[in-house]
Amino acid sequence: MQLPIQSQSAIYAESWEASATPDDLAEIARTADRGGFAYIAGCDHVAIPRRLADGMSTVWYDPVATLSFLAGITTRVRLMSHVAVVGLRHPLITAKQYATLDHLSGGRLILGVGAGHVQEEFEAVGADFAGRGGVLNETIDALKAALGPDEYPEHHGERFDFSGLGQLPRPAQERVPIWVGGSSPAAVRRAAERADGWLPQGDPRSELPAQIAKLKGLREAAGVQEPITVGAITEPLYVGEPDWSTGRRTLTGKPDALAASLRAYGEMGVDQIQIRFRSRSRSELTDQMAAFAADVAPHLN
Repeated sequence: MQLPIQSQSAIYAESWEASATPDDLAEIARTADRGGFAYIAGCDHVAIPRRLADGMSTVWYDPVATLSFLAGITTRVRLMSHVAVVGLRHPLITAKQYATLDHLSGGRLILGVGAGHVQEEFEAVGADFAGRGGVLNETIDALKAALGPDEYPEHHGERFDFSGLGQLPRPAQERVPIWVGGSSPAAVRRAAERADGWLPQGDPRSELPAQIAKLKGLREAAGVQEPITVGAITEPLYVGEPDWSTGRRTLTGKPDALAASLRAYGEMGVDQIQIRFRSRSRSELTDQMAAFAADVAPHLN
């Protein structure tokens, strides 16, 4: 699941998140850890311009700081950046931050990356907004080297060139998985050719099978032999029959019916389902998470 509180876009944030505390965030992470969730995820924005603040809000926790905090109070759940706008930073800086996070967490990092979309954010830090797709492609290549096992990683590209520069600690994982977010043609190709996983963005269920087929076709054409993990973002979900209006797009109902609906993703070739729970408070959210883990998840496999 993508964590609440740490990002509060008007598109998905619940009203209670505005006054939530680090303790609330910590309890949600612990609940995910206890409940067997595959990963918890945090978003990435450096600064939001006024023209976008009403819709996006300016609440965007730093993902490295947030996931590091949560790594210290969990033991098994994986920690994902969903997604890190890595074009805002030199890949050696990104590698230093996320290698340290993986080292401290015992190898639980999934590095989700994306191109970004806020022009003013790029301009403020001196990053290339117009060329961000090409920057991201090369950054992924550079990160594969910089997050690998070598103390002195090496990369020679069009935009980034480094060798003979040591970085310790190394990640705990021999290979940090890199997942690409986005559903544009460029993002799907990027995931197919360069990534270990793909995180669709905004694809309705009806379009996912065609997108997955395209992804795997591009991967085969590129000669990439390793399998790719396919994620998905579901409709918002509520376990049971709520006594309040959750919105017409929310999946609600009994556990077996919810599981049957979610299993359809697996039949399309989706490997992991990302859940966004509807709730009116932190306690209701953690109750929903516990109910899902106990009553819905056993019916998914």
